[in-house]
Amino acid sequence: MSTLPQIEDRRAYLAMRSCIQKVATGPEYSKDLSLDEAHEAMGLILEGKADPVQAAILLIALRMKRETDEEFKGALQAVREATAPTHAAVDELVDVADPYDGHTRGLPATPFLPAVLAALGVPAVTHGLERVGPKYGITSRKVLRAAGVDVDLSPAQVAERIAEPEVGWGYVDQRHYCPPLHGLVPLRARIVKRPLITTIEVLVGPLRGRRRTHLMTGYVHKAYPPIYASLARFSGFDSAAIVRGVEGGVIPSLKQPAKVFYYHDLGQESSVEIRPQDLDIEQETRAAPLPEDLPPASEAGDEIATPFDVDVAAECAARAGIEALQGKDGPTRDSLVYGATIMLHHLRRCESRAAGAKAVRAVLDSGKALAHLHPS
Repeated sequence: MSTLPQIEDRRAYLAMRSCIQKVATGPEYSKDLSLDEAHEAMGLILEGKADPVQAAILLIALRMKRETDEEFKGALQAVREATAPTHAAVDELVDVADPYDGHTRGLPATPFLPAVLAALGVPAVTHGLERVGPKYGITSRKVLRAAGVDVDLSPAQVAERIAEPEVGWGYVDQRHYCPPLHGLVPLRARIVKRPLITTIEVLVGPLRGRRRTHLMTGYVHKAYPPIYASLARFSGFDSAAIVRGVEGGVIPSLKQPAKVFYYHDLGQESSVEIRPQDLDIEQETRAAPLPEDLPPASEAGDEIATPFDVDVAAECAARAGIEALQGKDGPTRDSLVYGATIMLHHLRRCESRAAGAKAVRAVLDSGKALAHLHPS
């Protein structure tokens, strides 16, 4: 009698079992998957052919072993194959990729960064989803929706808006650009800890420019810049700016130096240290602080969930962002100046970072950036 469980897809079961046997045999005997093996396994997971228990075991075992470059690339390739390619009718496009699990220690300004870049003549796109672990924080989708932006456009509709000069930017949700990947959100909640999906989803690049596409993403841990650079080249990003940002986002701390790793023309990455003071940014806080009177989260008894009401916090972030686009001084405005300046300088659109910061402040103070957020 066969010892295999009753399953619909015997080939998928055996393929996943083979991968688990390699990566989940302890610290001394675990082996790495090849790019092809990781590609096949992630493809089976995305297609819904993998047993959910096996999928969870494999993802957490890879995390505990530490994923290799080949494993990341194989999984990323599978996700890209499940994503319908969409091109905007612009020569160059900046992909602003903030962490999908959001922010929990401050009010994020990044959701408004693409509109600021668009006002500077740099078409941009950002992407995300409603809510996912491990942080379950304030996401770009929540903030932009609270700011009155349609966050449920198809990739094709977003591409059309990006091509319109008076708009020049857009948000595309994972639910629309890669439904199979979005379908794994419940599985990720059961895994609890960060799987490799958290790393690769910011590198999918759901929209591309006609000629060149540039990545702007963030990191916290020192080991990640070369990982992100390698995966960004593999994903076809012509250049990348990988910023040591607050909570792994694309905007650095407003009160201390930060590193930016970068490459151009698919070349090897280099790094540079930047200081907010060089852009006339003087703040006592790393980012816009959370209001002290936020109501508690509704998920009573869940010690993992964010302790405050994330939707209310997103509304606060939306108000702060709109005020910054109206020229109001404060940490959100400075965050937008900092983030946009980094990208302008990376793209060689300004002679110096100081000149870039001046240009960013001009589109904020004139209301031009606000007009791109809500074009008439």
